Amino acid sequence: MKVFKFGGASINTADRIVNTAGILRQHSGEKILVIISAMGKTTNALEKVVDAFFDGRKEDALQLFDQVKEAHLKILKYLITVNWQKAEGQLKDFFTEVEWLLHDKPVRGYDYYYDQVVCSGELMSTSLVSIYLNETGQKNKWVDVRDLIRTDDNFRDATIDWDITTEKIKATIEPLFDEYDMVITQGFIGSTDENESTTLGREGSDFSAAIFANILNATDQTIWKDVEGVMNADPKAFPTAQVIPALNYREVVEMAYYGAQVIHPKTIKPLENKNIPLHVRCFLDPQLPGTVISNKPVYGLPPIIVLKKDQVLMVLSSKDFSFVEEKPISQLHDMFASIKIRPNLSQNGAVSLVCCLDDQAEKVERLAIAASAIFDVQLEKGLTLLTVRHYNEATIATLTKDRVILLEQKTTETIQVLMR
Repeated sequence: MKVFKFGGASINTADRIVNTAGILRQHSGEKILVIISAMGKTTNALEKVVDAFFDGRKEDALQLFDQVKEAHLKILKYLITVNWQKAEGQLKDFFTEVEWLLHDKPVRGYDYYYDQVVCSGELMSTSLVSIYLNETGQKNKWVDVRDLIRTDDNFRDATIDWDITTEKIKATIEPLFDEYDMVITQGFIGSTDENESTTLGREGSDFSAAIFANILNATDQTIWKDVEGVMNADPKAFPTAQVIPALNYREVVEMAYYGAQVIHPKTIKPLENKNIPLHVRCFLDPQLPGTVISNKPVYGLPPIIVLKKDQVLMVLSSKDFSFVEEKPISQLHDMFASIKIRPNLSQNGAVSLVCCLDDQAEKVERLAIAASAIFDVQLEKGLTLLTVRHYNEATIATLTKDRVILLEQKTTETIQVLMR
């Protein structure tokens, strides 16, 4: 059994949905569990609905949601003919689920309402794709993932209850494969034991696919993207970026840690636990081999480049020239945890400590104010953090040319340079 995950870009138009169906048709006869994200920019649109609702602008929220509804009904009109009434009925059920909430007033936290509204994007997209596939002869079963993935109530970043989730997936999904070759469900969402919708945080759809792959002992997992595979740099910033044919789990986790837009570590762990290879392939050209990620050692990797702009350098100096070791550093780390901000780079000397942070204005300000109780604090913004794994001197010289280097750290594998 295989697990396929299709992101929003792969289904954001009727033509893209037809293309996705073509990819699935190439695997006819295989057992495939398909995870599908919300279409295109639907999640962003639904976030605006939540913002308006939570601000007390009910009419704006309903109007914004009408735009989401119309976008899905338009796709339905282009895709589905015979079963359009069934498709429309299912969409309207999801519409009603959201509108029922929007007609009320917020009495709980923002994150709760975020999850109840935003989850509808995945439900709508998967129902459309499932009905289209059935109508074109690709028999499949649609399943509401909220009946399968059990989480706690930490809305927007829910934690999986693996025992209950495993029990539910095995009891529900495994028997379906006796009748169907293809089962379609959603990524990114789950539910609490009180049937309240939850979302799984960053890269939640990839993580959802890994959960199913792990529990169902899949032979492999494939993430279909609009790029040729995992690349050694952002091709938008580096036109000479190249596809990396093979990586191992550890390397991908390292890349993600330093900010590369690859696979989130929480996706990797369930696969690594059962040695399930992960393929990253291009839905625009499914004949390309893409990248395979496994536990096999990989040698001769090119320099892997990560550029993070909009960085802040925070310089924290002892007020009385006492050492900053031990208690002051411990206090600072408590602040990081409390404010939920993580330094991308840090270094301490005898009486000062410097750290590089993403420019999250509110959190940086809170940290600076809190830290000023025990340190003299200085900030510099508008900086760039360069990270290169498997670096060589020529690459570093090229990437730092004409830049002022403020901070540098390196190991035998990785160099990080904060530049003005």
